[in-house]
Amino acid sequence: PMQILTYMEGEVKVRETELKPRMGFLYPVVTHNISVFINATREQDSGQYMVVVNVADDDSRGTENIGIINLVVLVPPSAPSCQLHGDPAVGANVTLSCTSEKGKPSPTYEWQRAPPNLRFFFPPAQDHAKGTLKLTNLSLEMSGVYLCTARNGAGTANCSIALEV
Repeated sequence: PMQILTYMEGEVKVRETELKPRMGFLYPVVTHNISVFINATREQDSGQYMVVVNVADDDSRGTENIGIINLVVLVPPSAPSCQLHGDPAVGANVTLSCTSEKGKPSPTYEWQRAPPNLRFFFPPAQDHAKGTLKLTNLSLEMSGVYLCTARNGAGTANCSIALEV
């Protein structure tokens, strides 16, 4: 563990780290609320944080003076890339793929066909984890725009691809 933030003898000190300009006590420490803030959180801020409270005239220096919290910084999916794999000829099979380079937790993907012929797809044709949609025995009516949505707890992002059979 590395000590980042301290309050000692009436003085707040923040160690020289990438957190220094973004971290501090939320309230004046004299209020006895030692909540801290981290502004402009980044994925690398994720980790385990520990607070140790030592009061000068308190002789109980056991584990009751320690608090631990795990911080997980969520990252919305980056704009996904939509691609067509295969030859889009009548009677053929193709796979549409959708992938985001970033996202925490890993995004799930959902394909649908855009209006005016709105259509949703279900497994096994659609793989929500891999971001793929398998279209089999293509027909001219399957031509159109297909939309992919990448989604996680931090947000969504979309891409689309035009299929011309």
